This record gives sequence, C-alpha cells and structure tokens, in this order.
Amino acid sequence: MRVPHTSRSDEPTAAELAAIDREMPLIKAEMTLVEAEARVLTAVPGPTGLDWRRLRRAERGMVVAWLAFRTVDQASTAAAVIAPILKRVA
Repeated sequence: MRVPHTSRSDEPTAAELAAIDREMPLIKAEMTLVEAEARVLTAVPGPTGLDWRRLRRAERGMVVAWLAFRTVDQASTAAAVIAPILKRVA
C-alpha cells in the first residue's frame, strides 16, 4: 500500500513509517530468497543439498510473508472503506 508523501520535510511521516513496519517482514523474506537464489547460482562446483533446502525454505517463507502482508493490507483497506459508512449510519 503506497502512502502519499505530503509533508514538506525530508523525514517520513508516521503513516509512512507504519507502512514500512507492516511491510518489513515481506522485505526480509524477499532478501532471504534473493540470498538463497544467489547461493544456488554461484555455488562452485554446484549447489549442495543444503543450498537447495535453503532455497525451498526461503521460497516457503516468502509465500507465508506475502500472505500475511496481504491479509493485514486487506483488513486495513476494508476498515478504511467501512469506517465512513459506519459514521453515516450512526
């Protein structure tokens, strides 16, 4: 979820920092996956069984992190959509 930058300073807003915090597990999982892929691609004379296990584990971690991020993102989006409706009804 992209939060527009509206402040005049170069510092991130509280909303931007919160968005980064929500996305950090996904970013870390992506970094772990890239590291595992690089290890498999650059292993000399070739990747070991441990390298392949590390890659599979990183792939699973990426899927789990992505699903968790999407769940949180969808919940916050739903809350943002429902809140104005509830205010009108109340």
